[in-house]
Amino acid sequence: MTLQDLVKPEAVRVVTAASSKKRLIHELAELAESAYGIDAERAVECLLDREALGPTGVGQGVALPHARLDGLDRMRGAFLLLEKPVDFDAVDRQPVDIALALFAPESAGVEHLKALALVSRTLRDPSLCAKLRANPSPGKLHTILTEAQGVKAA
Repeated sequence: MTLQDLVKPEAVRVVTAASSKKRLIHELAELAESAYGIDAERAVECLLDREALGPTGVGQGVALPHARLDGLDRMRGAFLLLEKPVDFDAVDRQPVDIALALFAPESAGVEHLKALALVSRTLRDPSLCAKLRANPSPGKLHTILTEAQGVKAA
């Protein structure tokens, strides 16, 4: 599994303003709906349910919200770069400006965990995050995300 498998170019967006964690989750769900046909209302509900178990702000300005959804045939990802960071209850209490949401089939099991590990490993790299923040173009963001993994795998 690669980031290219998880996040297609149409699932990458730059958001000029998200006023809250909840609004950011709505933006991610709407992006997933437009890119993959995932029902946005259901996605919001599932992402918020998961957040209630514990925040998915992993630190260094990065959030990895995730949920399992009925009707998906494979793992899907939606990436947002925020021009203005928002409070996401992150472990380091820093606001979030990079968010990659993962949507897994209800039966995904270990595949869901592998995808989370892949995304977490990739976005834990400070130089990669700096490149993402410096390139507010969806096409460039997708290229940076997908090429980063290729370099590490080599």
